Amino acid sequence: MISRRSIVLTLAIATLSVASLPVSAAPRNASPVQMFDTDNDGTLDLAEVKKAASALLTKLDRDHDGTLDKRELAGRLSARELAAADPDHDGTLTADEYLAVVEQRFNAANPDKDGTLDAKELNTAAGRALLRLMR
Repeated sequence: MISRRSIVLTLAIATLSVASLPVSAAPRNASPVQMFDTDNDGTLDLAEVKKAASALLTKLDRDHDGTLDKRELAGRLSARELAAADPDHDGTLTADEYLAVVEQRFNAANPDKDGTLDAKELNTAAGRALLRLMR
């Protein structure tokens, strides 16, 4: 017969083992290119950036109303940037409005207009502003 103590010990070991597993495929200290480069070409294109931004939007939408308000966007967009990105002036951004800001920031971070961002471009002020909308 299995004792209660051995069951508890087994569960504790299993819990500790699972807790030590990585949360995602990319390590926490991975570069943005490593984290979001789904085609493994060493750069981020607009589709990869929008995919990451869409995933973040879902996480940020705490009230699950399909929009992001200034509280949910805290630290990512200033009040002035939110107002500029909000064409209907309702104080929130829909997914389309949010992704329009992402695309604007992508273009600003891509001065050579080659349609991709490398690590150097992501390390500029414009690139860091874009990354705030992705992670």
